[in-house]
Amino acid sequence: MWHLRSGGYLCFKSPAHLIPKRQITEEHEKAVLVGVIHREQTDRQVEEYLDELAFLAETAGAHSVKRYMQRLQHPDSKTYIGKGKLEEIRNYIQGKDIRMLIFDDELTGAQITNIEKAVNVKTIDRSDLILDIFARRAKTAQARAQVELAQYQYILPRLRGMWKHLERLGGGIGTRGPGESEIETDRRIVREKISLLRRKLSEIDKQAFTQRKDRGEFIRVALVGYTNVGKSTIMNLISKSGVLAENKLFATLDTTTRKVVFENTPFLLSDTVGFIRKLPHHLVESFKSTLDEVKESDILLHVVDISHPRYEEQIQVVNATLNEMGCQDKPMITIFNKMDLYEDQTFDEWLEPEVKKQILRDLHERWENETFGNCVFISATERHNLEQLRTTILNKVRELYRIRYPYKTEFLY
Repeated sequence: MWHLRSGGYLCFKSPAHLIPKRQITEEHEKAVLVGVIHREQTDRQVEEYLDELAFLAETAGAHSVKRYMQRLQHPDSKTYIGKGKLEEIRNYIQGKDIRMLIFDDELTGAQITNIEKAVNVKTIDRSDLILDIFARRAKTAQARAQVELAQYQYILPRLRGMWKHLERLGGGIGTRGPGESEIETDRRIVREKISLLRRKLSEIDKQAFTQRKDRGEFIRVALVGYTNVGKSTIMNLISKSGVLAENKLFATLDTTTRKVVFENTPFLLSDTVGFIRKLPHHLVESFKSTLDEVKESDILLHVVDISHPRYEEQIQVVNATLNEMGCQDKPMITIFNKMDLYEDQTFDEWLEPEVKKQILRDLHERWENETFGNCVFISATERHNLEQLRTTILNKVRELYRIRYPYKTEFLY
């Protein structure tokens, strides 16, 4: 088990899954993925969720070698999955160089402890994995403080489950175990650390707010979307900046803002952290200051990976998150990216050219109706249809200048 030392340092003996620093080594660890098929879910849906979990694991430095799925009406309170399935996993892991079990759903501290006892390998959940990736990606003092706050918020409700084995069973005099006083000490230290980090982030927020105020009367445009849809690539194309763009989840953590000028019309363009299904609530709360860039923007560019098999579900995830942030009424342009991949996946060499054109026409008409004409279909890597994207953004920016700053006539033409 583990205990906290004064000053906020964590001393761990076991388990390793709650270390508020990198949990996965630089070498590719072999991992087994576990998903539960809940009510109103299909096997195919959960399989695709595990595809995303495998991509998350790969981003963190782990290689998934096996998947397990189980249909349950209600997760088991002790081990999340059934005992038979857990035994099946244990038998598969035995004698193999597999160091980790990754669950697609959030586990309690007690569940993690019980599962680790049963299978004898490190067990983490989806939230833990995302926190690990964020910890790796955090570069600035703000991002590191945000991740650390989210990690302590993740740890706090799990302390009792971790200390369970130190408590004596029974009740009455003489049954208080040594872990009971230790856990209260640890809770106090974690709460103090959370308060300290919140104060630190509050100061950073004030500085960031002052910086945003100093940007002048420019229209602000923010790129939003599911993670790994191509936001950073589009940022680089529009602003000619050198933002990191790679085929990994959460490649961008820190908000990057650049001044862009289209035909004598300037505006500020920001690249923001990507959203994801089941994004831990405490992570959203911790990254409030980063997401403030979205809340204070005038126009949202919602980037969608149209080649993804469940891109419509990703759109719903992003829209739901924007609603939670109170940004649902902002002017939005939906950018359907990766059209080259979509066509490769949808069309085969035997399909008639007219049939291809009709499929694309139907696709365009559908989303033009759904977005009231505020959408563009592009391929950022192939640089296809970028001129229409520029024109669409420019028209929307100028429209807002006319409404908000009508005296800035030099920006309007």
